[in-house]
Amino acid sequence: MEFGRIKNVDEVDFSFPADPPITTQVLSELKKSKKPTVYVGCAKWGRKDWIGKVYPKGTKEKEFFKKYAENFDCVELNSIFYNLPKDEWIARWVGDSSDNFKFCPKVNSTITHRLWLRNAEDWTHRYINCIDQFGNKRGTAFLQVHDNFNPTRFEDLRNYVENVWPKGYELALEVRNTQWFEDTMVANEMFEMLRENSIGTVITDTAGRRDVLHMKLTNGTAFIRYVGNSLHLSDYKRIDDWVHKMGEWIKQGIHTIYFFMHQHEEFYSPELCYYLIEKMNKDLNLELKLPTLLSEADLFSTK
Repeated sequence: MEFGRIKNVDEVDFSFPADPPITTQVLSELKKSKKPTVYVGCAKWGRKDWIGKVYPKGTKEKEFFKKYAENFDCVELNSIFYNLPKDEWIARWVGDSSDNFKFCPKVNSTITHRLWLRNAEDWTHRYINCIDQFGNKRGTAFLQVHDNFNPTRFEDLRNYVENVWPKGYELALEVRNTQWFEDTMVANEMFEMLRENSIGTVITDTAGRRDVLHMKLTNGTAFIRYVGNSLHLSDYKRIDDWVHKMGEWIKQGIHTIYFFMHQHEEFYSPELCYYLIEKMNKDLNLELKLPTLLSEADLFSTK
């Protein structure tokens, strides 16, 4: 992921903002659960450079997903943003993954970037018919609007959420235009609209855009997109901070957490997933499956 990439990471203040009132309110109103459901995964699986690290030597590309699903319990399905996958592909992915595996499909770009959420009923229907094929392995979908989609289009967003997106399908929204975060009243109105409609938020942690680390929860699911910097020392400290934050939310009763690992060079995502899962299991008393890394020489290296 190139979003938020900067040259000098050492100059960034990676500290977290305090939880805003809406997050405190939402968590206080949740029906408490003894233990949340937590998923950790990557953005993609089609990485030839993971051969010898995640995939055994000699693994063919058509076997990549099966090997990926043996190590991780979810995936951020970005490819569907560009093209709806064929039915037979979905059937194969579903068959090659465990019962508790989750696919979190990105809403197709025709809806978000060509139609800008207007007159998108037909394409939304097509998209829903597609993701329905994941069955109980369908996780939260996420809708990333165009970077130029600003608050002047708020009513288009409201209409899509309230009248087009079908009820009962989990969705999280990611906005990137800076105007959503510069005006507190506008931001509060937008996030409150999401809360009223049980739509979640995407919280993105990336070096060059600290405003999108808004920490606003609008339902019982946290959807986190973390962007590391090739195993820079700060990557590990940031993950430590996330484990602490997720621990706070777990104590307050959050139901579900999705944590998707990104890097500007995705080659390094498995190492940080390993570090995160091991840390969560130890500090939060969870029992998440650790990926089996075939080459761990760089696991705790720093740059």
